[in-house]
Amino acid sequence: MPAFNNDTIIILGEEIPMGASKEINFNIAKLHTGTNIEIPIIIERAKTPGPTILFTAGIHGDEINGVDIVRQLITRKINKPKRGTIICMPILNIFGFLNSNRAFPDGRDLNRMFPGSANGSLASRVAHRLMNEIIPEVDLIVDFHTGGASRFNAAQIRIVKDHPELDELARIFGAPFVLYSDHIAKTFRNACFQLGKPILLYEGGKSFYVDNLISKIGVEGVKRLLDHYGMLNPRIKASTPKRSTIFIEDSTWIRARQSGMFKPLININTKVTVNTILGQITDPYGKVYNEVKSTIDGYIINVNEASLVYQGDALFHITKQIKE
Repeated sequence: MPAFNNDTIIILGEEIPMGASKEINFNIAKLHTGTNIEIPIIIERAKTPGPTILFTAGIHGDEINGVDIVRQLITRKINKPKRGTIICMPILNIFGFLNSNRAFPDGRDLNRMFPGSANGSLASRVAHRLMNEIIPEVDLIVDFHTGGASRFNAAQIRIVKDHPELDELARIFGAPFVLYSDHIAKTFRNACFQLGKPILLYEGGKSFYVDNLISKIGVEGVKRLLDHYGMLNPRIKASTPKRSTIFIEDSTWIRARQSGMFKPLININTKVTVNTILGQITDPYGKVYNEVKSTIDGYIINVNEASLVYQGDALFHITKQIKE
């Protein structure tokens, strides 16, 4: 990442000089009552030139653990850089967040609408403004997500394979796992990457839930990244990860062989071997008892915490091929 010395950046048409603290409202639409819906963008610029890093969360309205992480960056003043610029957008999908819904009011998944259109659907217009009026000023993006529905994700960074710069940034972040994941068309990650903007996608926890450990790993990872770029405020210290990051080159799902009441018996992050008992499926009448066993050696990186499952439901995500 090159050193930047721009005196002024322009976000949503507003000029922000070096050394400024600014909150800009990303005005995207109005409710049926005429009430404005705005997304606050918190911008902190040091007086010394440096990179511009954007932290985003809440692209899905039900993924509030990421919102908590970006909130902590602001409340703990981690977002006040020693040099360069830090931009925080805690909630991209404010509609979904307010309505406890993953999607936009038009039923669309914002994370399948990029790069968007100025004349498209509501979600598409939001994506278009983000990509055209904010991302051009940014040098690195960290986007925070959680697992969907009842599936609890281990803390992990997702990046595309064969890009050493992303490998290095993920290693610096220091999450327990890095999962190589191909880009999906029309996602925020893919759109940023197509513009040459490096992006780390952090996954951890599950929807509609805030897990303190997932938040802590995310916050500590951000501090390490900022320290790497010489941006971390001297009053804040970056920690060293307790163990080296494990890079996952392949993984597989263990699925339910029958429907029933499900109880996981093993914790996230656990290393298992073939035939390790992972959980059990029973019926309400005491006639069925089925043990769910691992078919491979690996680490558990996702656990389905649903109490009721159907045949074929994904229960455990296990690493299949790793490099440490």
